Amino acid sequence: MESGLTQSLLPAEMRVRLAEILPAGRIVHFAPREKLFCEGDPSDHIAILLAGIVKITASTANGREALLGLRGAGEVVGEIAALYGSPRSATVRALDDVRARLVPASAFVNGLRRHPDALFGLLHAVVGRLRESDRRRLEFAGSDVRERVARLLAELAGTHGEPAADGSVTIGLPLSQAEIAGATGASREAVAKALRVLRACGAVATSRQRITVLDRDALMRIPTQTAPSAQG
Repeated sequence: MESGLTQSLLPAEMRVRLAEILPAGRIVHFAPREKLFCEGDPSDHIAILLAGIVKITASTANGREALLGLRGAGEVVGEIAALYGSPRSATVRALDDVRARLVPASAFVNGLRRHPDALFGLLHAVVGRLRESDRRRLEFAGSDVRERVARLLAELAGTHGEPAADGSVTIGLPLSQAEIAGATGASREAVAKALRVLRACGAVATSRQRITVLDRDALMRIPTQTAPSAQG
């Protein structure tokens, strides 16, 4: 599967390299839904995730919250604002229990200056994220909400799935309908309608902030079926 919302564009060797060249910093624990960074705040530190999953969101012009990405252990977050010394462009919030190493922005920038290989590796990942963002926008432009939701759930089942003996896969992230809407560029109402279609087709089962993919093949066939479409 192509890289997407949940998959890192920072190579594993670069994560190890950054951990080697940066100072120890301090270890901080964050409870579920607790914010690591807030949009608009000064960028005075970065975070290296040691355990848990965070979501990255930004406010849109119409007041909605757009889900930009999900990151897990080994990831670096807050690095772009730290490089430029600009305010935070997004909010980073823990989805479950998160443990992170916080490193001052000044130490992060000085470490990259001393090690150009790490700097170019990081810039390569940043460019990759921008290209991925462009790809997703083009993908959304050519598909309806039902198709976007189906693709997202298939991706999440692959990257954060918890398989069961019966072949079903429960997505191990507590995502609300509003968060799915933010990830697919749709309204909450359109996402609710799309999920009803997916349930009716036997592709998924849902409960509060819990989605189980019952039939991944059926899920991937949803866009070509003739069920009523959900429009955003």
